[in-house]
Amino acid sequence: MPRIVMSNRNEEYHPEILQEMGDLGILGCTISGYGCAGASSVAYGLITREIERVDSSYRSTMSVQSSLVMHPINAFGTTEQKEKYLPKLATGQMIGCFGLTEPNHGSDPGSMETRATFNTDKKCYVLNGTKSWITNSPVADLFIIWAKLEGKIRGFILEKGMTGLSAPYIKGKFSLRASPTGQIVMENVEVPENNILPHVEGLKGPFSCLNNARYGIAWGALGAAEFCLDFVRQYTIDRKQFGRALASNQIMQLKMANMLTEISLGLQGCLQVGRLKDKNFATPEMVSMIKRNSCGKALEIARTARDMLGGNGICDEYHVIRHSMNLEAVNTYEGTHDIHALILGRAITGLQSFTSN
Repeated sequence: MPRIVMSNRNEEYHPEILQEMGDLGILGCTISGYGCAGASSVAYGLITREIERVDSSYRSTMSVQSSLVMHPINAFGTTEQKEKYLPKLATGQMIGCFGLTEPNHGSDPGSMETRATFNTDKKCYVLNGTKSWITNSPVADLFIIWAKLEGKIRGFILEKGMTGLSAPYIKGKFSLRASPTGQIVMENVEVPENNILPHVEGLKGPFSCLNNARYGIAWGALGAAEFCLDFVRQYTIDRKQFGRALASNQIMQLKMANMLTEISLGLQGCLQVGRLKDKNFATPEMVSMIKRNSCGKALEIARTARDMLGGNGICDEYHVIRHSMNLEAVNTYEGTHDIHALILGRAITGLQSFTSN
């Protein structure tokens, strides 16, 4: 815990974290081959849950590497691309990031402005555009970029050092401070023609990645909530006020009973979706439901736990305020709480409400 406290306090990223995850064999763990574990979706969920007990920043870094970088290469890439990149990504030797969100397009990625054109003379694609709020981008060796090519969304693999490619930090965050976040700026970046992901086009590509990541987030957020409950339980047992333990008060017990109920029900939902996912029966709407529920409930639990700690609750040595700040971002990224509600609303009514058309 001392490492994450100081990383969060000083907004520092430790790249060895990813290599330590690689040593444990948990990066891209659902992929078979290429040095990956070939584990189940349930196992992946349990891993994200344990990592986010420590901090959402660490789980975010793992999620991006596994679900948003390794998954599209494995699912949509060529054999040569898989052999070149997946083993190094699995060990943490290479760090990846995923470029979809743009300064003007968050919940509406279909309107992205990043463009790719093909240069027939040089036999390469030329990319121009800017991506924003990209986890890992300032430290990334590999960039999965989604851009429009002749009006169709396509995926491209970019490598650090390409001329015209930069990834400036976004500093001053009050959430996920131990995870590097930045932009991806592309100014006439020439990408070899073999670096396109050939087996997917349209939003199906990035949404496939996001569904995998959202599934892990649903488990992870509940891990953060579990930490908050465990911590506040022991704190209120140990702390004495008015001659008795804080935990002996009915209102404290009511709050903890509510926390445990929401965590337990949420984990049951994640477990069932994981089992369905392993049988290829899970739907994107199921993932939206558990992502929305887990994140919203975890944020509420963290806020309540912070309040139960009194004045100590705003001090980072008590950890809960860090989880509370992190969960503000987790509840927002990879589909906001309200966007997932609209996804569910569309499934319920058959009518979409994202646009006026």
